[in-house]
Amino acid sequence: MKLSKQQIRRAMRQRRKQLSPFERHLAGLRLARHATHIAILKRHDRIALYFDNDGEIPTRPLITHLIKLKKQVYLPVLHPLGHPSLLFYRYRPGLPMPTNRFGIPEPEQRGQRATRAWTLPLVFTPLVAFDKHGNRLGMGGGYYDRTFDRSRCRARHTALTGLAYQFQEVGSLDAEPWDTPLAAIVTDGGHRCFGTASGIIKED
Repeated sequence: MKLSKQQIRRAMRQRRKQLSPFERHLAGLRLARHATHIAILKRHDRIALYFDNDGEIPTRPLITHLIKLKKQVYLPVLHPLGHPSLLFYRYRPGLPMPTNRFGIPEPEQRGQRATRAWTLPLVFTPLVAFDKHGNRLGMGGGYYDRTFDRSRCRARHTALTGLAYQFQEVGSLDAEPWDTPLAAIVTDGGHRCFGTASGIIKED
């Protein structure tokens, strides 16, 4: 019997939280190593990421490595007017990081302008599960789908790339009309491209 999306969310979140701190740390290091080998990351300096939360695979090793490479790292910020979409602000270590209503740190917004999603060539996104076709299952809020909906914005040239543990792959996910598919996925086991994205994602 095929699991519902809610059942998949529950099972994956539980499995993530069962990992030991050492297992999570090691997975984060492996993720960073695999992510820095994709071609588009080497070609561009403006990259969006996020701070891991709720047992997600650690992203801080990747963020730290990108900053050492002199990349500009942007993090998502909830829309200030309550719209269920995201804006992106530059992250600089040491600057204030207030938490949003979900308890997730966000870059300080004062003194800088928001960066629109479609201006970023590479955006790493969180997820709960993914399948071999590039379908992504999030937490259900729809923030990334609304932000990167190709029919409503100019994000056609943004490579939306999921980050996850390798075990978060499932057999298949039923895609909804509003779902935005992934260009690629990076896990602690490697990286993979979907559809026609191989030309911009694959390693040189």
